[in-house]
Amino acid sequence: MAKANASYETIFVADLRLGEEAVKGLVEKFTSMIAANGEIAEVKEWGVRRFAYPIDDANEGYYVLVEFSAPAAFIAELERVYHITEGLMRAITVKKED
Repeated sequence: MAKANASYETIFVADLRLGEEAVKGLVEKFTSMIAANGEIAEVKEWGVRRFAYPIDDANEGYYVLVEFSAPAAFIAELERVYHITEGLMRAITVKKED
């Protein structure tokens, strides 16, 4: 009996200092990675938002929220890739309650 995929949402913030093309590349990289390992319900590009406090001497970042379902084992890999990706300022993934 196969275990059903759980529902998650992840939000990540890309560094605007990389340039517009690089930010779009990061969004495409992560949405395609999630789609390949799960099923995307919705992608919300919140766009440029001002931070409450400076992060790495930057005052703004590009926010993206992705709602998806995937196996629990994929979440650890997603978080690992978040941490080693250049230009990603912050990221978090949480399990949604049904």
